[in-house]
Amino acid sequence: MRVLLVEDDQTVRNFVAKGLAEAGHLVEQAEDGKNGLSLAASEKFDVIILDRMLPGGVEGLHILQTLRNQNNTTPVLLLSALADVDEKVAGLKAGGDDYVTKPFSFSELQARLEALVRRNRNEAQPQTRLTIGDLEIDLLSRNVRRAGQKIDLQPREFRLLEFLMRHAGQVVTRTMLLEGVWDYHFDPQTNVIDVHISRLRQKIDKPFQRALVHTIRNAGYMLQE
Repeated sequence: MRVLLVEDDQTVRNFVAKGLAEAGHLVEQAEDGKNGLSLAASEKFDVIILDRMLPGGVEGLHILQTLRNQNNTTPVLLLSALADVDEKVAGLKAGGDDYVTKPFSFSELQARLEALVRRNRNEAQPQTRLTIGDLEIDLLSRNVRRAGQKIDLQPREFRLLEFLMRHAGQVVTRTMLLEGVWDYHFDPQTNVIDVHISRLRQKIDKPFQRALVHTIRNAGYMLQE
């Protein structure tokens, strides 16, 4: 991991930096808010350890809010002596991903950092497979299978199924389908949706015991087990 450590307490900063370096991580340090914000905004880090109370006229929450306003999504672990629940809530609401109070165990701090980085990397990976029940579509190969059986879909049918699966468990209206699948921003007053839903059902529902595509009266459709 490449870690930015923004901490004004030299003892704490040295302790954390030494432990992370011994674990094989690269650590960049800043001892005040101004330098911390400059580094965080200009360089790429896997995770940021950010103290709440910092000298230099720029405190931790200001740094955090500035980064989030700049669409910087680097995970931030807030490290603070402010242990009150309201302070923790304020830090998390400002965009913090985790909050550790002083004094702390280094092993717990390291574990939390690694968990944040893993989660962030997993979220950054594009989703290539959608699954609901025994129905699965591969977005790269464009293959569709249910209960292990391959199902051939036309391009528009595939787009329709993908849209329904991305909104599984939600009511999908005609307007949502027209805009999301057909790129229409108005209702052309045709039965195009009904026709394609019917064709989709023939392929992914009819040969199997349980229907997945449900009509929600006066509302739209829902894909649900």
